[in-house]
Amino acid sequence: MVGKKKAAMLLCTVLVGGILAGCGKSATDSNNGGAASSAVKNIGVIQLVQHDALDASNKGFVDGLKEKGYEEGKNIKIEQQNAQGEQANAQTIAKQFTDAKKDLIFAIATPAVQAAYNSTKDIPIIFTAVTDPVKAEVAKDWKSSGTNVTGTSDKVPVDKQIELLKKLLPNAKTVGVIYNTSETNSVTQVDELKAAADKQGLAVKEIGVTNVNEINQNLASALGQIDVLYTPTDNTVASGYALVGKLCLDKNVPIIGAEEAVVTKGGLASIGIDYYKLGKEAGYKAAEVLDGKKPSDVEISTLSDMSFTINTDVVKKLNITLPADIESNCKKVTGGVE
Repeated sequence: MVGKKKAAMLLCTVLVGGILAGCGKSATDSNNGGAASSAVKNIGVIQLVQHDALDASNKGFVDGLKEKGYEEGKNIKIEQQNAQGEQANAQTIAKQFTDAKKDLIFAIATPAVQAAYNSTKDIPIIFTAVTDPVKAEVAKDWKSSGTNVTGTSDKVPVDKQIELLKKLLPNAKTVGVIYNTSETNSVTQVDELKAAADKQGLAVKEIGVTNVNEINQNLASALGQIDVLYTPTDNTVASGYALVGKLCLDKNVPIIGAEEAVVTKGGLASIGIDYYKLGKEAGYKAAEVLDGKKPSDVEISTLSDMSFTINTDVVKKLNITLPADIESNCKKVTGGVE
């Protein structure tokens, strides 16, 4: 009888131990599941090339995420990669991010988002500094992309820039436009420029380049045929703003730019967008996606507020008289004049 009692007690001990062990395992599994659900999100950034506008967009994106509760070193890990202006590099980076199964890819500039979209149709992609995502064939519509892509566009009203040009330079007859002929966003802007210029009675001379090294020769040979140069939001040209500014100032040719960075490098004026704000808006959209929204449910947007900038050093060098309404309402900068 005693033997049976001992056996029964031993059996109970084993059973209780097993149950406790099972409970312990269950608790551990549950904890692991919770950790997985709150795991650090991995974000890959493809920046096409380094220049002021794209750098500002990149910083704005990180700051926008932080404002929405996603901070580097806490709940997100950001891997920054720069394609150095080469489409092939952008494609390689995009494949690396896809193979690494990043939680989200941030693409800065049109060739970067095209590379990312060509690499994955599953990983969410947020873009910025892309003029027309539909023409770039990464979205089917602005309101709902219908793809794994959304973001913020740097599309600006070219007609407003031409109006500014005419107001500052009423005697101008021919406007040159320098751009990379292989950048979809730039081709779109040049088409819009030609339509806007025609309405104002301006002739347009296209100055095409395919890389930064061609700027010197191609622009220098065209300066004698134009009264003013227009620079769209072109990544190749933006990388060479200092050279563009010097070449134009040497020949007393004013520059009207689609974004502020060219003005600090010797351009005359710009009416365009703030790329830091544009990047921050992209950061907000990325936070929505990380929170669980599909990219196709997040509308692609542009910035409505424009920044108006004048380089007072260039105004003096070129002996330009600013209309009173422009002088009182613009942001004044200096630089680019030797």
